[in-house]
Amino acid sequence: MIRGLRPLLRGSTYTGVLFAYAGALASLPLLPFALAPALAWRSAPEAARIVLVLLLWAVLTGSVGLARTTRRVLVAAARRLLGVPLPDPVAGRLRAGPVGGPATSAGAAPSGAGRWRTPLWLLVHVLLGWTGALVSGLLILLGLSLPGGRLGGQVELNLSGRLLRVDGGWQSWVLGLGCLLLAAAGCAAVTGALRWTAPRLLGPSPAERLALAAERELLLAERNRLAHELHDSIGHTLTAATIQAAVAGELLAADPAAARAALRSIEESARAALEDLDHVLGVLREERPGTAPTRTLSDLPELLDRLRHAGAVLEPDLSGDLAQVPGTLSRAAYRILQEGLTNALRHGAGGPIEVRVAAGADGLELDVVNRTGAAPGPGAFPTTGHGLPGLAERVRLLHGEIDFGPAGPRHWRLAVRLPLRLPA
Repeated sequence: MIRGLRPLLRGSTYTGVLFAYAGALASLPLLPFALAPALAWRSAPEAARIVLVLLLWAVLTGSVGLARTTRRVLVAAARRLLGVPLPDPVAGRLRAGPVGGPATSAGAAPSGAGRWRTPLWLLVHVLLGWTGALVSGLLILLGLSLPGGRLGGQVELNLSGRLLRVDGGWQSWVLGLGCLLLAAAGCAAVTGALRWTAPRLLGPSPAERLALAAERELLLAERNRLAHELHDSIGHTLTAATIQAAVAGELLAADPAAARAALRSIEESARAALEDLDHVLGVLREERPGTAPTRTLSDLPELLDRLRHAGAVLEPDLSGDLAQVPGTLSRAAYRILQEGLTNALRHGAGGPIEVRVAAGADGLELDVVNRTGAAPGPGAFPTTGHGLPGLAERVRLLHGEIDFGPAGPRHWRLAVRLPLRLPA
C-alpha cells in the first residue's frame, strides 16, 4: 500500500493536476461563443441544445491547437509541470547545402494527420481537467464534510443492495478519509493520463522524428567538415610558422630584411588561422556564427608566397582559368593543396616542391610532388593521422579521385582529380 501511495506524494503529481485544471479554466472564455447558437435555437429540445453546446465548445477548443505557438506553449508547460521529456517542436529542417558548404534551414510545417495531434491533445487536456476538477472537488467536499456529521443529517449509501447509514459516528470519519484518499488517487490518475498522452500527441510525429534525425545527421556532417577545415588551417599555420620562425632566427643577424619578411608571414598566417578558429568555435558553441572565411584558388598565390617566406622552394604550374572553377570546388581545392603542401613541408627532405593545378573543361587536377627523407618503401611515407584520411573523405564527397604514395626514387606524390559537375 505504501508503494502505491508513493506516486501520490510526488510534487509533480500535484503540478500535473494544476496543469489539468489550468487547461479546464483556459477553455472557459470559449464557452459563451458555444452557448450563443444554443440560446438562439430555443425551439430545439434541451438535450439537443446541450449536445450542440458541447460540440461547439470542443470545436472551438480544438481550433486553438492549430496555431503553432499553442503547441510550443503546451510542450513547454508539459515539460515543466508534468516532467515529460518532450523535444521542442520542429519549426524547420536543415537542408543540405552545397558539397563542402554549410547546411541551411528550411521551414517545415506539420501536415496531414500531424496537424490534428495538438487539437486532440487540447480536447483530452480539457476533458481530463474538468473531470478531475468535478470528481476530486466533490470527493474533497465530502471528505471534509462527512466527519462529525457536518452535513447536518444522515447520509445513506447503497452498496450492492445494502443500505449504509452514516450519522456522524466513526463511520463518517472512515468514509471522509476514504473520500480524501479517492480524491488523491483521482489526482494521480489524471496526472498519469496526461503524462501518458503527452508524448503521443505533443511529442514529435514520425515525419518530425525523421526531420530531427536528418537535422542531427547534417549537424554532425557540418561539425565534421569544420573539423577538417580547422585541421587544415591550424596544421598548416603551425607547420609554416615553425619553419618561418627557424628561418627568421637564422637570418636575424645576417639578413634582417628577410627575417622581418618571415616574421610578417608568420603574422599573416596566424591571423588567417585565428579567423578560422573563431568561426569554428562559434559553431561548436551553438552560437550564430558570422560569415565563414572562404579561401579559394584565387588565394593560392598568397599561400605560395607564405611558403616561400618559410624557405620552401616551389615550382608552381598553374594552367586553365582558375577563376571559373565553381566556388565550392575552388574552396575544397584550396584546402586540399594547403594540406598537401603542409605535408610536403613537414615530411619533405628539402628540394623543390612541384605544385600543378590544371583546370580543364571536365575536371580539375591537383598534384603536389616533393622529395622525401627516406628510401622508397611501404614504411617510408607517413600515412597515419588525420590529414590524408580527411583529404580522402573530402575528395570522396566531391565524387573525385585521389592517389598518394611513392612516385619514383625518394619522391612522394599527391594527385587529386575533381569533376567540375557532380554526377546526376
